[in-house]
Amino acid sequence: MKLSAFVLAVGLLLGPHALHAAPLSIELQPAAANPAAPQMGDNLTFHSVIHNDGAGPVDGLIAWISLVQVDKGKEQPVDLEDWSAHKAVTAAALLPGKAIETDWPMRLIKAGHYRVAISAASRTGTHLTTSAFVDFTVRQKPVVESRRVLPVAFGIPLLLCVALLWRRPRRGTSSG
Repeated sequence: MKLSAFVLAVGLLLGPHALHAAPLSIELQPAAANPAAPQMGDNLTFHSVIHNDGAGPVDGLIAWISLVQVDKGKEQPVDLEDWSAHKAVTAAALLPGKAIETDWPMRLIKAGHYRVAISAASRTGTHLTTSAFVDFTVRQKPVVESRRVLPVAFGIPLLLCVALLWRRPRRGTSSG
């Protein structure tokens, strides 16, 4: 039995959806303009391309961003309420061979190690398609930065001393 005949026979036994892989594929990558070592308060952007690799249209496409924290002992999904206002994208249909490109902006709220992924499904499909993870680390932002505090801490007392000395009445001998 030839391989194609075997595949067809297995497909007939398992049902009509057994040989159909999910028609979508998703590419995800960080934007080139992202900071190399992001810290709390920075903004990151992730760029996704969702392709329809199937033979027919994908109806009622919805794609969404997911974020998980992966710090040891703190593994959890992250609620994107504060992180991103752009949480999903929809399309009435995605034709075969076509793609949807989307940028996903994110404001970094909390320090830690994270993974971001894009998932997509259709209204009528039976498969969920997910991109590969993109990992990133958010550094803690210093609350007090010495380069901003030290000039004020030393400058204000110094200015006060100079002002007091300048306004101080001068004693001198008067000629009379």
